[in-house]
Amino acid sequence: MKNLINKTALITGASSGIGEAFAYQLAKLGVNVIITARSEQKLKDIAQRIKSTYSVNVLVLSEDLAAKGAAESLFHKIKAENWSVDLLVNNAGVGKWAGFLEETVENYEEMIELNITSLMKLTYLILPEMLRKGEGGIINVASTGSFQPCPYIAVYCASKAFVLSFSEALYGEYRSKGITVTALCPGNTATGFQSYANADTRGMRSDTPERVAKEGIAALQKGKSYTIVGMDNYFQSLLPRFLPRKAVINIVGGMMGKKVNKK
Repeated sequence: MKNLINKTALITGASSGIGEAFAYQLAKLGVNVIITARSEQKLKDIAQRIKSTYSVNVLVLSEDLAAKGAAESLFHKIKAENWSVDLLVNNAGVGKWAGFLEETVENYEEMIELNITSLMKLTYLILPEMLRKGEGGIINVASTGSFQPCPYIAVYCASKAFVLSFSEALYGEYRSKGITVTALCPGNTATGFQSYANADTRGMRSDTPERVAKEGIAALQKGKSYTIVGMDNYFQSLLPRFLPRKAVINIVGGMMGKKVNKK
C-alpha cells in the first residue's frame, strides 16, 4: 500500500504515545483519520490540532477496547458515520512488568482482551471491505518482546508474540490480494507505558513515538511483513536463533528481574 493520500486510517490507542504519533504522521501524509481511545477529551484536543494543521478529515470515537464487545461497538459506530477504513493501525495495548502472581487475573484478562482479542476482531471486521476494494493496509503494533519468552513480562510478551505471528500469517494469506499486513516491533519507547507497566527503564535506550510511527508507515509502504525499530533491537531479536532457548530465558529473566519496580 504505497499511496496513502486521501485514504482513511483507523488508529486505536490514539490519545497518546505511538497512537497519537501515528495520527499526526498520517494526517501529514494526507490521510483522513479515525482516532479512538478511552479519553474522549484528549481525542478531541488532538483532532482540533490536526484539523488546524492539515487539510484532512478527523472522526473522534471514544471506546474502551479492553471491554468485551468494544471492537464490534467501534465498528458499528464507524459504519453509522458512513466512513470506510483503508488502513487499520491496531496500536492500543497495555503491559505489566511484575512476577506472574503479583498481578490479578482480572488485569491479565483485560490485557488479553485489548492486546489480542480486540485487535483480532477489528481485523476480522474491517478486512472484508479492504478485500472488496482490492487494496488496504494493516499495521499491528507488536514489540521486540514478541521474539522470545520474557520472564516478569510473561503475559504481555506472550500477547505480542501472538500479534507478530498473527500479522505474518495474514501477510501470507492476503499479500497477493492487495492487502499488506505489517507487524511493527518497537523496543523501549518514550510513552506513558512505563509508568502504567510499573517498569524501571532507566539506563535503557529509548525511541520517540514519532520515529516508531514513521518506521511503521515506511515498512507498510515497502510491503514488509514486519519491521523492528532500531538496529540494536534487531540484533537482540536474533538471539533466539543462535542460542538455546533456556539460555535466552535466563538472559532475559536476569535482565528483566532487575527492571521491575518492586511493590
